[in-house]
Amino acid sequence: MASSRTVPNLAFRRLRAQRSPGEFAAAVRRAAREIGEQVACDARYIGRVEAGEIRCPNYAYERVFLHMFPGRTLVDLGFSAREDVRGRAARPTPGTPAAFPAPSPAAPTPASPPASVKNHSDTSEESDVQRRAFMTGGPTMVATVSLGLGGTPAAAVPAPRRVGEAEVRAVEEAVRRIRLLDDRHGADGLYRGAAQPLRAAYALLDTGTPTRRSTAERLHSGAGELSISVGWLAHDSGRFDDARSHYAEALATARVAGDPALEAHAFCNTSFLARDSGRYREAVRAAQAGRRAARQLFSARLLSLLALREAAGWAGLGDRTGCEQALSQAHSLFEQGASEADPEWMSFFGEPELEAQEALCHAALGDWSRAARHAYRATVLQDPHFARNLALYRAELATDLAHAGRPDEAAAAGQQVLDLLDQVQSSRIHARLAAAARVLLPQRRLPEVGAFLDRHTSTDPRT
Repeated sequence: MASSRTVPNLAFRRLRAQRSPGEFAAAVRRAAREIGEQVACDARYIGRVEAGEIRCPNYAYERVFLHMFPGRTLVDLGFSAREDVRGRAARPTPGTPAAFPAPSPAAPTPASPPASVKNHSDTSEESDVQRRAFMTGGPTMVATVSLGLGGTPAAAVPAPRRVGEAEVRAVEEAVRRIRLLDDRHGADGLYRGAAQPLRAAYALLDTGTPTRRSTAERLHSGAGELSISVGWLAHDSGRFDDARSHYAEALATARVAGDPALEAHAFCNTSFLARDSGRYREAVRAAQAGRRAARQLFSARLLSLLALREAAGWAGLGDRTGCEQALSQAHSLFEQGASEADPEWMSFFGEPELEAQEALCHAALGDWSRAARHAYRATVLQDPHFARNLALYRAELATDLAHAGRPDEAAAAGQQVLDLLDQVQSSRIHARLAAAARVLLPQRRLPEVGAFLDRHTSTDPRT
């Protein structure tokens, strides 16, 4: 918690210039990937830095910031020197929780000092988040949960009687970590491990007593967002019934807490799932319910995404007029730009995703050439670091081109997807690529198509 001596970091604020905190956080994440670091930076973190709550960043963030602004020191960026902040206090603190383990060898965590040597005082603001401890109820009551290496099941360890800042931040950090790993690698390898931190979060809700009302609100929001994130992993890996259950749990949490932001998010994902499940009328209704909840939030980008969800439902129903009207609304809202009111989870929603979702709408209506144009734009605009989205967009492009009667181009796009499959694990991508292969099968005598189909058969996990 910030002390009375907190001084705003005006130097860092000047570096952000005209970008929103969310946009600047995205730039930080991109810079981290450039040097092989992994940070879960978001608008909240940027706000804490600018408010002076984080006097000195952890070592991973330090490397990223110095990479972004070469030739400058931490002091130049408005931070205090590490020795002034840590000082003699940076020694092991009795009862420090264990570290949150790295989720998988494919996504190494930053080379920061182990948690056991970090200070747990109010001078080690960011290290609290990096510890990723799910429950701390005193030196003898600690449960840590990993995303891919097992760990202690939440039910095996009692939750703390009092829930405070450390517990809430740990839940929020789990949400960010799942999203980051999904962006990089897809859902298939993450889903089962992610269920453990979800159980831990709801154990806190069931048995812990938050010390403040604001803490209780953040805990409900964090648990609900975690449920949506785990639901998305189920959704993306083809476990639709599990996804539906997780989204419903998040919606119930939102209703109990009176949280319109969480409610809008739950309806948004429910609409997407309904469309993927062929329940198009439900997709429309869920998107409309999400738009009603989102009107309180003043986020044009959120309303834009919900309009896209509604458009997809109308397209599935074959209602071209309803689809076009919703798409027009989505574009008008998107053009209003990003704002600080945009939810943190919407960092994925940029122009590539807008194009990709519009491609799906046109494909559902049978406008294959138009769908291919939008899918192509999505692949061109997508940051190549996000391998899962890039593979997904290219798979959609391959399908659209195949239906549009352009087999050679479709096969080339399919080959590009296959090039990425050693980096991502997503049943949705495999299913979409298989759809392209089925359409191309009658053209297998073409050399390019035959080469793609042979390679696809050898790599498809379902064959």
